Amino acid sequence: MFYVWFLIAVVLGIIEISTTNLVSIWFVVSSLISMIVSKFTDNLYIQIVIFVVIGILLMPLSKKIYSKIKSNNTKTNIDRIIGMKGIVTEDITKDNIGEVKVDGKCWSAYSDTDITKGELVRILSINSVKLKVEKWEEK
Repeated sequence: MFYVWFLIAVVLGIIEISTTNLVSIWFVVSSLISMIVSKFTDNLYIQIVIFVVIGILLMPLSKKIYSKIKSNNTKTNIDRIIGMKGIVTEDITKDNIGEVKVDGKCWSAYSDTDITKGELVRILSINSVKLKVEKWEEK
C-alpha cells in the first residue's frame, strides 16, 4: 500500500499544481501520512480513515491561510479609470450607446439617463468594452 499512497499523493499533487486554489493540498498531506502509516500497519481501514480524517481536519486551514493573505486593491491597468472624469463625445441615451473620452481614449458608453455631447461624466464601471457612466457632480 505504500506505493499506492505515494501514487495518490502524486496524482493529487498534479491536480493541485494545475489549479489556482488550494483544492487537494490537504489530501496530498494526508496521503503522505497514510503512506507512512502503511509502513507500520497493513490495516487498510486504518489507513483510509487517517487519509480522510486528516484531509478533512486540515481543510479549515485553507480559510485561515486565505484570510491572512492580504489582497492588493491597487487599481491597475484599465480599472484605474473607474471614478475618473470623462467627457461625452457622442450623445448617450437610455436606448443608445454613446461615446466618452477618458484618460485620452475613446470608449463606448451607456447610462441610465440621457447625457449630451460635451457634458462631464463619472465612470462607474466597465462592462466588457463599454463604460457605465453618470453625469459628473462635484461631491
